[in-house]
Amino acid sequence: MTPRIAHLLLADGSVFEGEAVGADMAVSSGEVVFHTGMSGYQEVLTDPSYAGQIVTFTTPHIGNYGVSRHDNQAKKSHARGVIIRDLARRRSNWRSEEPLEVFLRERNMAGIAGVDTRRLTRIIRDSGAMPGVFGTADEAVLRAALAKEQGTAGKNLVTQVTTVSPYEVKSTAAKRSKPFFVIAYDFGIKSTLVRCLAEIAEVRVVPASTPASEVLAAKPDGIFLSNGPGDPEMVRGAPDAIREMLESHVPLFGICLGHQLLGLALGGRTFKLPFGHHGANHPVRDVATGKVEITSQNHNFCVDPESLAGTVEVSHVNLNDQTNEGMTVRGKRAFSVQYHPEAGPGPHDSRYLFARFATMMQEGR
Repeated sequence: MTPRIAHLLLADGSVFEGEAVGADMAVSSGEVVFHTGMSGYQEVLTDPSYAGQIVTFTTPHIGNYGVSRHDNQAKKSHARGVIIRDLARRRSNWRSEEPLEVFLRERNMAGIAGVDTRRLTRIIRDSGAMPGVFGTADEAVLRAALAKEQGTAGKNLVTQVTTVSPYEVKSTAAKRSKPFFVIAYDFGIKSTLVRCLAEIAEVRVVPASTPASEVLAAKPDGIFLSNGPGDPEMVRGAPDAIREMLESHVPLFGICLGHQLLGLALGGRTFKLPFGHHGANHPVRDVATGKVEITSQNHNFCVDPESLAGTVEVSHVNLNDQTNEGMTVRGKRAFSVQYHPEAGPGPHDSRYLFARFATMMQEGR
């Protein structure tokens, strides 16, 4: 089969040549970021938090172990595309059900292979995440598409990924006389997160726009604020709802975008990182214990802890750039982390946080 020549153009003028893989699309555009995980490409490409972004994998060989339907993090793929160095021609894993390229075509996601991802990653590290476009179209068409691409800042991408209606997930925990009941806000929630919550409680997942009054009327033991894509300041109404729920003293646990929205609800500020944190190998220090966790992360925005001085206690710090990775709210049963404790994909160093949430709910009773 004759390779389909494709080109990748970045906003800084950089041009890369490669081979089109996956869905047959003349043009794909989005904000180009890089992911540093050694594995987990399927979970990354089905993570709703990547809405609006084109994912570059720094690991050179992608597709080695194929894909399995059990590893999908959402029914749809919301990433705008994928950039890789080398697409594996053979898959080798007993769980594999189909090749990655077939998976991409089925999900209507285009990719470009044969790209010098080391050079591309260095450009992003030096200049920051930026708009990009790739495809098999003529360069003039690609440049026109690039001029229209604005990236993820200033956009509410949660509306593209949140559930339309609430749904229930039964608990898989050992039977209790009265099991916990958690309501989880879906700002782009991953299926692995839902499974981890189900290990400690009955779960009701609700749309991002659900009013606080509706949540509190259901009398949950705890409220969970999920991960999600885009600019937290554009998720209108969420900080107000969170503020109202905080006043109810119902235990609250937030991660990723939920962590940022909690910060906004408390009157804090958020800012965009130069190239974000995307990977399964980010070291985070627990301030109280000094213990270092290796964490899975996927976010472009960050909470400014100085804007919340006196309101929260910083609980975790990123050891790469010293940014805020966690906080507890003074006088409230509420805490949050910037990373992914479910780690799908990634290490399970931080799964103890679900047990901490369960303990908080037990104390709340």
